[in-house]
Amino acid sequence: GEGRAVRVLDALSTGLRANLPPGVELIEGDIADPAAVEAAVAGVDGCFHLAAIASVARGVEDWLGTHRANLTGTITLFDEVRRQQRPVPVIYASSAAVYGDCADLPITEAATKRPLSAYGADKYACELHAVVASHVHHVPTVGLRFFNVYGPRQDPRPPYSGVVSIFCERVRRGAAIDIFGDGGQTRDFITVADVVVALRAAQGIAQGAVTARLSPGTPVFPDAPVFNICTGIATSVIELAHTIATLAGVPAEIRHAPPRAGEIRHSVGSPDLARQVLGLTRPEALRDGLRRVLDWLGPPD
Repeated sequence: GEGRAVRVLDALSTGLRANLPPGVELIEGDIADPAAVEAAVAGVDGCFHLAAIASVARGVEDWLGTHRANLTGTITLFDEVRRQQRPVPVIYASSAAVYGDCADLPITEAATKRPLSAYGADKYACELHAVVASHVHHVPTVGLRFFNVYGPRQDPRPPYSGVVSIFCERVRRGAAIDIFGDGGQTRDFITVADVVVALRAAQGIAQGAVTARLSPGTPVFPDAPVFNICTGIATSVIELAHTIATLAGVPAEIRHAPPRAGEIRHSVGSPDLARQVLGLTRPEALRDGLRRVLDWLGPPD
């Protein structure tokens, strides 16, 4: 909305070309391919790094392949950005998966990092390499630990899709909702619209640091700050299912499957630091966000 030129690098492994608005340049390529990243970074003023294979299950099945996308891809980007002749802020996606099964709730940024998945381990490694990018190579970075992001355009068909899109699609078709375990596991659901606001705010503080750095006598961007992007509100999976069914005006038909091995029982973050530093305001209510997903899906085919 600011009249800026936008370039996207995407392998289109999950995204759709049709999702891009008119006027956006698309480079179809791999985030771990140095040539593709070089072309994508050329001449840019800032970078939002969101490329990842976010599925924990995919990390179990294809450990090395997901590692290449999730960590090698991040280092490939940092490596290219450091070669630029001017500072280019990189705002990158981390994840609540870096915390693992944290007993102290809500989870603050200072909580112990003990990832229990390849995805979480790679995301934590991205944060460590961001510190290197900042301190050694003077690349300004801000990391955002996303909790459970949902919203319109999240394709419910792949088996690794988010729980919100899968539940909404099943309710829309009048199918039963499958829940692993008793459904008492809780998550912190945040809309993609609120995530975009956080990304823009993070870009603002990184750009401000760059501007300050260019002034004589000011230090380089010393830290690689990381923030939770969450609501601070815990919602159980079974509560989510009933809320979606209620919004759709149908009874909730729930089937319970055996619990998934290693699944984290409770995950809810503290948004306090992000609100204080990034100036984030109260997020969209869950019911309003779910209603927008159901509206986007539309009536059954």
